[in-house]
Parts: sequence; C-alpha cells; structure tokens
Amino acid sequence: MPTWKKIKDIISNPNVLTLFRILAAPLIVIVMVFPPDRFYMLFAALLFSAAAITDYLDGYFARQRGMVSNLGKMMDPLADKLLISCPLIMLAWRGWIPGWIVCVIIAREIAVTGLRNVIVDGQGDVSASNLGKYKTGFQIAAIIPLLIHFPIFGINFHSIGMVFLAGALVMTVWSGADYFIRFKKLLDI
Repeated sequence: MPTWKKIKDIISNPNVLTLFRILAAPLIVIVMVFPPDRFYMLFAALLFSAAAITDYLDGYFARQRGMVSNLGKMMDPLADKLLISCPLIMLAWRGWIPGWIVCVIIAREIAVTGLRNVIVDGQGDVSASNLGKYKTGFQIAAIIPLLIHFPIFGINFHSIGMVFLAGALVMTVWSGADYFIRFKKLLDI
C-alpha cells in the first residue's frame, strides 16, 4: 500500500503532471463528443481547469526540486499545445466558436514551435516571453467558460468566454509577431 509521501512525490513529479495534461486533452475530446448538456460540459471544464493548473505546477516543481529534464523541456510545450488545441477544435466542431479563430491560434502555435526549433539549433534561448504567458492565460480564461457554455445561475458563460477569446486572439497574434520580431536575426531574413 503506497504511503501518503509516495503519492505526494508522484503527484508533484513534473513529468507526471505533464503526462496528465497530455492525457487530459483526449479525455476532454471524448467528453465533448457526447450530446452536450450541463453535466458533461461542466465536467469537461473541470478536467480542463485541473490540467491547466498543472501547467504552472510542473514548472514550479521542476525548478524547485532541480528536476528540469530534456524530456520535460520537450514534452511540456507539446502538452500545452494539445491542452489548448483539442478543446478549441471541439468548440468549433460544436459551432460554439468561429473556426477561423481556432485556425489562427493553432497556426501561431505551430509557427512559433517551428521557430523555437530553429532557435534551439542556433543555441538561442527559447523561453516564453511575458506576452506568451499572457496569451496562455487569456486562452485558458476563454476555454473554461466556453466549455461550461450553458447559463448557470443566470450567468452567460458563453458570452464571458467569447470576450476572453477575443482577448486571446489579440494576444496570440501579438505574441506570435513579437516572437518572430525578437528572433528575426536568427532567421536571416
């Protein structure tokens, strides 16, 4: 029988938290395939919220415990992209958000990932800027109420999510442009 300390060590392992984010993405998709009702959408929002929290925690634990690894450096951005992209695609599939916004967000993520690979090959620093962190915050703040979707206690969660999605779109384009401008010299353009 595992002790509480062993369970705590497993839960606070940065790579386990990253793996949870990777596994949460398809689970959210599966939940969203069911006919939409308040229960399923609230469950999807709670699952997404728990996974989004691990985005902060895995980096915190990795730095605090000196557990930064190459696997973690590679898997963390992948987990982030999956966690954001999967619910956005499903929200567009449901017709709850415009598909073109999802295309812009995912295209930016792919373009910046490609740029990061070029920067790494050139031995440059690929750490996220504050704009990138704000972008992620807006995306998370948009996805949670958009997943809830249905009004609860008279609160129109979909409208709240759309406001944050507009902010996420602006931050996505802005941070993507900033990333390319900052690293233009490495691209030899």
